[in-house]
Amino acid sequence: MSNFLFKACSPILLLLAAIMPGIAGAQDALDSGDTAWMLTSTALVLFMTIPGLSLFYAGMVRAKNALSVMMQCFTICCLMTVLWVLYLYSLAFSDGSAFIGDLSMAFMSGVGVDSLSGTIPESVFSMFQLTFAIITPALIVGAFAERMKFSAMLWFMAIWVSVVYAPVCHWVWGGGWLGEMGVLDFAGGTVVHINAGIAGLVAAIVMGKRRGYPESPMKPSNLVLTMVGAAMLWVGWFGFNAGSELAADGVAGMAMAVTQVATAAGALTWMFAEWKSHGKPSALGLVSGAVAGLVAITPASGFVGPMGALAIGIASGLGCYISVVKIKRTFGYDDSLDAFGVHGIGGIIGAVLTGVFVDAGLGGAGLADGVTMAAQVGKQFVGIVATIVYCGIVSFIILKVLDNVIGLRVSEQDEQEGLDLVLHDEQGYNM
Repeated sequence: MSNFLFKACSPILLLLAAIMPGIAGAQDALDSGDTAWMLTSTALVLFMTIPGLSLFYAGMVRAKNALSVMMQCFTICCLMTVLWVLYLYSLAFSDGSAFIGDLSMAFMSGVGVDSLSGTIPESVFSMFQLTFAIITPALIVGAFAERMKFSAMLWFMAIWVSVVYAPVCHWVWGGGWLGEMGVLDFAGGTVVHINAGIAGLVAAIVMGKRRGYPESPMKPSNLVLTMVGAAMLWVGWFGFNAGSELAADGVAGMAMAVTQVATAAGALTWMFAEWKSHGKPSALGLVSGAVAGLVAITPASGFVGPMGALAIGIASGLGCYISVVKIKRTFGYDDSLDAFGVHGIGGIIGAVLTGVFVDAGLGGAGLADGVTMAAQVGKQFVGIVATIVYCGIVSFIILKVLDNVIGLRVSEQDEQEGLDLVLHDEQGYNM
């Protein structure tokens, strides 16, 4: 009898054996292709800060401050990493409220070898997001370069990422109120660039101008380093934008394509505008335009097509050029390396135009059901204004408190001597 039952059921058993691997695969959401791409993207975005941004900034400051700027960027990378695993990841991406996460994932609680975030390990997702938390405060360095105490910089960055970056990140990407409202920010136009640009502007105003600015010439120490750093930023930005899809798919491919288009358009626009205005194109203008294009396409990269990217690149190249050359001189603030002029203004331009070029009729991914272009642009403005107001007020409070407690600036004599020797007893250039 048992033999008969076995023979009768054997076709069914064979069928079950054949489909069981498929069933197991369907239950396992890990995708090795997505994971490999996100591991690569994480390395690319980290590469943007060290060495990319470090070299970009180091070449633009005077020789006596080149090492100090690289020191600041490198140290910020280390500091953010430690704070991220202690509590920042939890504040940014745990459930919490509409405004801030809770501490349920503090000390990376629950993030193990087998825990997933979509189709990738949560450890990879967390480290990818960490690289954004690293580069955002590092961008601010460009606004107050050559005059802030190293100790004050450390305190400011630690407090700022805790009470400004983490909440704004949660608002947009962590399930907070801006994301729920439908504000579009694919890779950080609001979270990273407007945030950093506004904080940089506030820091530049609170701290005041460098000694001798703008009467004394403050020539870059090494524009070759700046161009090398800009090239590294350009390459690393593919991980920044295409990686924000969190998958190796068509959206990531288009995000990479539009990033290239906008960057090239921004670089050429700035170069030609400067050429027309001053009679000669400059290397610094070319790379500044490239970064402006990179910044502006960041919030739009997962939503727009190549023609939208071209328009965004041209708009950002021209808009950021006007901001740096005209607006800064008109108002007289000393944004040393144009953190606000490029990242703040570029982020605002990109955030607004995301709401325009997402429209399917303009080659974009398409607006949400029932949402008009005007309504989407209105939502983008809400995200921009909310970030500017919150970041501006809180950054100002942090800076004023630190100034009263420990002081923000080095002395006039120390500034004259240069931060490399005064703060670190070393030199970037031994000549």
